[in-house]
Amino acid sequence: MIVVGAGPGGSCTAFHLARHGMRVLLLEKSEFPREKVCGDGLTPRAVKQLVKMGIDTSEKTGWLRNKGLRVIGGGVRMELDWPDLASYPDYGLTRTRLDFDQLLAERAVEAGAELTVNTTVTGGIRDDSGRVVGVTATGPDGAPVEYRAPLVVAADGVSGRFPLSLGLTKRRDRPIGVAVRQYYTSETRHDDEYLESWLELKSKQGGDKLLPGYGWIFGLGDGRVNVGLGVLNSSVAFGKTDYRAMLADWLSTTPDEWGMNDPANADGKVQGAALPMGFNRVPHYTRGVLLVGDCGGMVNPFNGEGIAYAMESGELAAEFVVQALTRPTALSRERTLAGYSTELKARYGGYYRLGTWFVKAIGHPQVMRVATRHGMPHPVLMRFMIKLLANLTDPRGGDAMDRIINALVRVAPAV
Repeated sequence: MIVVGAGPGGSCTAFHLARHGMRVLLLEKSEFPREKVCGDGLTPRAVKQLVKMGIDTSEKTGWLRNKGLRVIGGGVRMELDWPDLASYPDYGLTRTRLDFDQLLAERAVEAGAELTVNTTVTGGIRDDSGRVVGVTATGPDGAPVEYRAPLVVAADGVSGRFPLSLGLTKRRDRPIGVAVRQYYTSETRHDDEYLESWLELKSKQGGDKLLPGYGWIFGLGDGRVNVGLGVLNSSVAFGKTDYRAMLADWLSTTPDEWGMNDPANADGKVQGAALPMGFNRVPHYTRGVLLVGDCGGMVNPFNGEGIAYAMESGELAAEFVVQALTRPTALSRERTLAGYSTELKARYGGYYRLGTWFVKAIGHPQVMRVATRHGMPHPVLMRFMIKLLANLTDPRGGDAMDRIINALVRVAPAV
């Protein structure tokens, strides 16, 4: 097996394939450690996947645990603990991507995968029927190289250069976001017990002027915070705004003791990335290639979370690959592999449809203003919303909120 990309999705795929005894080659275009643009916050969904991989998530190994989400908006500041569920842990984590991805890649290697870095995949090798049977790449020495395998997993992130080389382009009718983030030293905020989400962003111009989008402040426990903002393509400001300047504008309104309104406390440059949401590249299986994570548009439209879904889809892809390769005929193998797309749609299709509607609604500032002013003061409603936005429910035996959310997901037409 070949896995293209050693981010969370690729490394998780490689880990589970290797754990099942398969030979796996994990190809990464850069080398570790390497920085990636991310909020660095992990919900209990992602924590569950880390635990499955046997990764120690204790604070002594460099993780900072959080109890839940602090939401700020509509003049209200509310702390919401992660729900107590049978299906997921009751804590989240933060850790920078500088070494997070490396930890996952090393875990895949420990399980038996072979990791090759500084190798840029340039395209697919196809047989006479058009099926992908390997990849072409530029190796660490700059020379062209070929690798062959019965199946290839594409986990090369937002750009999706490998699936793009096969003609798998992005769908324009699905939501997408742009996020920018920067690290700041902050002695007062770095060890926060909650992830912090800002539903309204004030401008230094004062008055009632609100900046488009949403913001976050995530403590990293090492003297720094990850602070950033995101704008969705349902907003009129999408693609027409200097996001870096907007981040500076918002941070200029934060308290002096936080240290984020002083550029001297910045650690590194402002960096940005796209957030591909709601299955914006399909099909997720075709002609010997499975798409995992961001390159398959699996970011949650409700909250911009991508790591959990990259890891979950990686585990799922590994299960279908293992099952398919035991089938005796090409036809039965293809039938099994096609089930990967079907299962993804069954798991996330309805939920992502709800998220797509949500994105369209909050793209209008007046809708967001009404929602925050009238929704934020009600703790029961906000506890419902944290379950919905973070996709955290028990599928069976849950409370009334779980049953309502699960019912909504079931009746929503899948994307």
